[in-house]
Amino acid sequence: MNDFQIKTVSLKDDSYPRLLRETKDPPRTLFYRGILPDPDSMMIAIVGTRKATEEGKMVAREMAGALSKKGITIVSGLALGIDGAAHAGAVDVGGKTVAVLANGLHSVYPVAHEKLAERILGLGGCLFSEYEPGEPPLAYKFLERNRIVAGLSIATVVVETPRRSGALLTARLAAEEGREVFVVPGGARNRNYEGSHLLIRSGARLAFDTLQILEDLDLARPEELQLNFDDDERRILKILAETTEFVTIDKLSEITHLETNIVNQKLTSLLFSGSVAEIGGRFGIKRQENEISHR
Repeated sequence: MNDFQIKTVSLKDDSYPRLLRETKDPPRTLFYRGILPDPDSMMIAIVGTRKATEEGKMVAREMAGALSKKGITIVSGLALGIDGAAHAGAVDVGGKTVAVLANGLHSVYPVAHEKLAERILGLGGCLFSEYEPGEPPLAYKFLERNRIVAGLSIATVVVETPRRSGALLTARLAAEEGREVFVVPGGARNRNYEGSHLLIRSGARLAFDTLQILEDLDLARPEELQLNFDDDERRILKILAETTEFVTIDKLSEITHLETNIVNQKLTSLLFSGSVAEIGGRFGIKRQENEISHR
């Protein structure tokens, strides 16, 4: 590979990733190449099957790129299929991404992703492993590294996975740590999505695009959410955003010149989307308390 030196960060170091430190079984020592992420970096994992469809890889790539543009670091396992597509999507837009390997960092596995690993490092990203240099990529290590992928991330997005896949384990580990799990649905009879649909049945959040992910994590700005609304809903949101007081349906009807039943219908939609809040029969914009830090 290139000249990036292998370094270490210990669980007792202040620079150790904070979210990983909070998990049940964090590695005592992490080996890494590249630039160690800020311990409070905003990270989201994107995972899925190695034997992914072209559509699945395209979705992973596009989602990773869109999230990267928001200053989010993409985490995955550098495997073939969805993992590689996610890393590629981040570097395509000049974003940062963290690859967690199941072998020592003396080499990249799979070999086919050596150039992708160099691109990751060249853009200020990082390769992580809990294994010492020289350790080979044995089967059980891939399962062990999944807890690191999940542990680094505020949420895990499963793009495409059959019933038997390491991505299912990553999702389960994320849920056990109290992190959000999002799933991109696929065709009802496509076996590559059987695991994905099982996750949805088990309570994972459905995600068709990155805006839904950001919204559910309270990371979407109001102006971004308005892109999915019709003209009347955007008018109501604009009015609510411009006042510090919660207002009644009658008041909104008066300002917008819309019938009260129409205002009520639009408010129901906005309440369901999570962008509007109701207090005592009055309505106001739901303020976003969390903002993404662009590191």
